[in-house]
Amino acid sequence: MLNMGGPSTVPETYDFLKNLFMDGDLIPLPFQRVLAPLIAKRRTPQIEKQYADIGGGSPILKYTEMQGAGMCELLDELHPETAPHKPYVAFRYANPLTQETAQRMKADGVKRAVAFTQYPQYSCSTTGSSLNELFRRGRAGEMGDIEWSVIDRWGTHPGFIEAVAQNIEAALAKFQASARSNVTILFSAHSLPMSVVNRGDPYVLEVSASVNAVMDRLGHSNPYRLVWQSQVGPSAWMGMQTGEAIKGLARLGKKEVILVPIAFTSDHIETLYELDLEYMKEGEELGMEMHRAESLNGSPVFIRALADITAQHLRDYSTRKIGPTSVQMGLRCPGCKNVTCGQQKHWFARAGCS
Repeated sequence: MLNMGGPSTVPETYDFLKNLFMDGDLIPLPFQRVLAPLIAKRRTPQIEKQYADIGGGSPILKYTEMQGAGMCELLDELHPETAPHKPYVAFRYANPLTQETAQRMKADGVKRAVAFTQYPQYSCSTTGSSLNELFRRGRAGEMGDIEWSVIDRWGTHPGFIEAVAQNIEAALAKFQASARSNVTILFSAHSLPMSVVNRGDPYVLEVSASVNAVMDRLGHSNPYRLVWQSQVGPSAWMGMQTGEAIKGLARLGKKEVILVPIAFTSDHIETLYELDLEYMKEGEELGMEMHRAESLNGSPVFIRALADITAQHLRDYSTRKIGPTSVQMGLRCPGCKNVTCGQQKHWFARAGCS
């Protein structure tokens, strides 16, 4: 189960930030190895305070382990041919890091594995970065002899869409019945640098597809927009930014809003601090009534969706209906110049064989 991760305790914050800023797939920087530790050190006190404010660390590992355990319990029933199933968590920037997980898998004697991204929508900077790191560990022999296949995107899966829609409906129920149809739904996703978007990254398209599928499920009952959060640094990022959208809606007199984390499958700092504390405070100061749709966390509907996605993947792979990777994963961004990306796609397309 691949994800970015987050520091489980406040003292882990610097290492998390250093690993994050060292990743050129996510944040391309000149002189990355020199600048990344300096930027991380400068930002650590501020981010440590934010993690302290949300309870002393990120809960993303807790929820990912919960989701993985529930998924595998269902998967043993849905696809007994490959049972028993065991989840492994591989975070890109926090413990358990991909290297640590690779070593555990080798020690456990794993021979067949599915690289299952926990980012519903594909981006080279998120899923692509995690797959690049997994490829590097595999090519170095750190995982042993494993047959790999990849679940690389699932942003319009009906179970995922249903879980998000149910949480929006629960948030809508908090408003007066007479006002519900006028509530604006703001879908908020992690932004991307425009340098990534402009090389042909599919993320913006895929997040938009998720939003459209959710609104179809809701019967287009409310006005909505897709906005973007968590910009870092001075370079141009995908917009409009969530905070600016909130201010704009208030100016237009649209003061009933639901915030929906559409690209995050569990709570972490972007939901618990940025959405729940920063943006909610802004809305309150502007005289708005705002509620946030809950993250998927322990949602039984969502956990069943994870199991259904994996079971279908295993069935299709075993009958050779699909190969180790999807057709879409094989296409590099038209502007891609990352050699590792091409090597990684070739390696996974051969089920992890060089």
